[in-house]
Amino acid sequence: MDCFFLVGNSQGSCSLETALGQGSTWLRSGKELSSLKKFDEIKKANQAAAKKLVEDQLSSSSEDDDEDAEVKQGKILDKTFTIYTSQTDGDASELERTRQYMNEAFQSGAMTCLICIASVKRNQAVWSCCGCFCIFHLVCIQKWAKDSLFLVSSPLTDDDFGKKDYPWPCPKCRFEYKRSETPSRYYCYCGKVENPVVDPWLVPHSCGQICEKEFKPSCGHKCLLLCHPGPCPPCPKMVTTTCHCKKAKAVPRRCSAKEWSCRLPCGRTLLCGQHTCENPCHAGDCPPCPRVSKQRCICGRQTAERLCASPQWQCDQVCGKRLPCGNHTCEKVCHAGPCGDCPRSGKRFCPCGKTKFTLPCTEDVPTCGDSCDKVLECGIHKCSQRCHRGPCEICRQEVEKQCRCGKHTKRMPCHKPYLCETKCTKIRDCQKHQCRRKCCPGNCPPCDQVCGRTLGCRNHKCPSGCHRGSCNPCPETVDVKCNCGKTVIKVPCGRERTIKPPKCKQLCSRPPTCHHSTQERHYCHFGRCPPCRQPCQKTLTCGHLCPVPCHDEALVKQTGVHQSAGPWEQPSEPAFIQTALPCPPCEVPIPVECLGQHEVSLLPCHSANPYSCKRLCGRLLDCQNHTCMKECHHVTESNSSSDGKKAGPECSQCEEECTKPRPSGCPHRCVLPCHPGDCPSCLQMLKIKCHCKLSVLYIECLKLTSADLKEKELLVSCRNQCPKELPCGHRCKEICHSGCCPVNCSQKVKLRCLCKRLKKEVQCCKIQEGQASLECDALCKEMKRKAYEIKEAEAKAALEEEKRRQQAELEAFENRLKGRRKNKRRKDEVEVEQSSWQKYKNLIMLPVFGVAVVMVAWLMVYND
Repeated sequence: MDCFFLVGNSQGSCSLETALGQGSTWLRSGKELSSLKKFDEIKKANQAAAKKLVEDQLSSSSEDDDEDAEVKQGKILDKTFTIYTSQTDGDASELERTRQYMNEAFQSGAMTCLICIASVKRNQAVWSCCGCFCIFHLVCIQKWAKDSLFLVSSPLTDDDFGKKDYPWPCPKCRFEYKRSETPSRYYCYCGKVENPVVDPWLVPHSCGQICEKEFKPSCGHKCLLLCHPGPCPPCPKMVTTTCHCKKAKAVPRRCSAKEWSCRLPCGRTLLCGQHTCENPCHAGDCPPCPRVSKQRCICGRQTAERLCASPQWQCDQVCGKRLPCGNHTCEKVCHAGPCGDCPRSGKRFCPCGKTKFTLPCTEDVPTCGDSCDKVLECGIHKCSQRCHRGPCEICRQEVEKQCRCGKHTKRMPCHKPYLCETKCTKIRDCQKHQCRRKCCPGNCPPCDQVCGRTLGCRNHKCPSGCHRGSCNPCPETVDVKCNCGKTVIKVPCGRERTIKPPKCKQLCSRPPTCHHSTQERHYCHFGRCPPCRQPCQKTLTCGHLCPVPCHDEALVKQTGVHQSAGPWEQPSEPAFIQTALPCPPCEVPIPVECLGQHEVSLLPCHSANPYSCKRLCGRLLDCQNHTCMKECHHVTESNSSSDGKKAGPECSQCEEECTKPRPSGCPHRCVLPCHPGDCPSCLQMLKIKCHCKLSVLYIECLKLTSADLKEKELLVSCRNQCPKELPCGHRCKEICHSGCCPVNCSQKVKLRCLCKRLKKEVQCCKIQEGQASLECDALCKEMKRKAYEIKEAEAKAALEEEKRRQQAELEAFENRLKGRRKNKRRKDEVEVEQSSWQKYKNLIMLPVFGVAVVMVAWLMVYND
């Protein structure tokens, strides 16, 4: 840093390069220090976070983890079912079976391989049966298929071994699979993805793609769920279909339930051709006709009552009809149609089939005497005997035969097999023992020795044939019993130490340990019986029975039993002892009245004492106007008082002013304190204004409030003339009064005609009512006519003057327009027509003047 400051100073001795070099070194060292500091901070933060995480995991309960797991499982299930539920408007009732398989896939240990009796983990290769959808380890099912094929093929002969494809069954549902269907690779449930990746947000062993398996029975649609265990749900698609009998109108239905019945009679013709089906609309063919009728047999000899559904029947008699040959009879049992020709008639062959004879049906076909020449059972040689009846003899010719293993040859009869004495030295599939079979052709059968290794149960030995890998689970079973021994389940040998005892449905037979004579009904169990929940029913001191559950064997926590030796000693777990608790206070509700007798409440028996209801007392005080404002309290009732609502000595005393209503119009309050009865008369003076608001009057309050309307009108009047003005503009003539003034004005006014020439005096009210009027006479009309004529003449003269003025303005405007176009000539000048020279002189003189100037210029230049 010093160098950086010296560079800026003119008197410094360090150069710029030195300063920059030292500065960069300092920056590198500063960056390293800051990086180390950040690394230490991050390290400390990570250590603190790890410590906190460990503490949280130790302190957290498994219930919280289970709740988080349930939330995650719910999200995954909803995601798997989303496409399906969108087709069914949120209806998931058909998904219960698939949901059960998926829940087992989530639960730890719920999926168990039935072959090795071990849990199926999420990262293990599995195989699912297509019949029962049970899940097995891939290695276990491969070994199971191999052992099953060995057990099936072990009784076979050496020649038959390996030639036939025998099936192997599922360990659970016994659904048979071919040898070629033995699983060799790990696929997801839908079979699309090999070795699916473990994803915590998918169902275990699922690829997360849409299943797309065809529904069973096939309907043309495919499964909409994501790759899932268990069976596919019913098809949710909507299709339009009619009923079984095709009579009802087609309706939309779920594809999985598209077959439906309209419940009407079927009506289809039965196979008998006479009756119709009377059953309700049904699927498939109609049942046989249930009616009975008389039917003849096929040959027509016998008649019997039989079901209409089976009219064709045969009797037990032989036909016996004479054949066309006339020598034999038909030996067929009751039949329809002709009997046919005699089976011995026509051309027949000898036993060897070389010679054809035509003989009557009464004679047998003779032998031809030629050699038989039929191929013998060996398939190589022919029979050398003469034509004969019956089977040919065995081949006795001697041939050179090779043994089955191909190592030796020998000459011997053709019908005898040749097996040498050489024993096979190949190792069998168990990889432990040699084949040791004589003359083995190379297809060594599985090892036929017993395995004999101790099984996982540590009690028995493996009874299977010698094999590679681990042995199958012990086939023996062990009984696991409940506490009373009446419920027994059979479990594989070796699992009795880890399996839970069965839930017994028998009632526990142990005697009760409390004061009750019998205990509550509960099922058989291990350990102590549950606490008795029967009501105690002991008699309390108040006489009621204790209603709480039995408390003779309550667990009470002991405190202060063990004193720690020091602060380093860990506190011990709390100890509980079984003891009998006393009965709680009686809670039987008893009706109790409050102190002020306002209400009756139900209180527990142990606290059933008089109480204050917290309301106001409300008893009427001596003033007969107010009530006691104290909180609900006890009141001593006097013997003389029969009214239970009257105040007692404990109630408050009234200190209020009198609040009784005063007479109408009296603004003063009562001068007495709160008292019973009526208030005294008011004697105060009232200061009010008269009706006309000009004078102030003093009147006693009693006179004013007790007077009627007429008296009040006189009392408030000042006896002077009313100063108000009527609508006509005159003053009211009445004495000071209330309300509006009278409208009828009697004052006389002057009335004139329309032309204001005539006049007379009338009352003002008649003019207001329109009863008085003054019409103009003939003189007035003549004066009006003359005035109208004068006015009309003046208007006509004004109109003519206006026209003259406008004409003058128009002429002046036209004169101004003409002056602009003719270079502002005066009106009195006479326009003179121009000659041709005056018009075109400018066009002629300008070129001539230009030529003259050019000539003068040329002469001047030439002279120079």
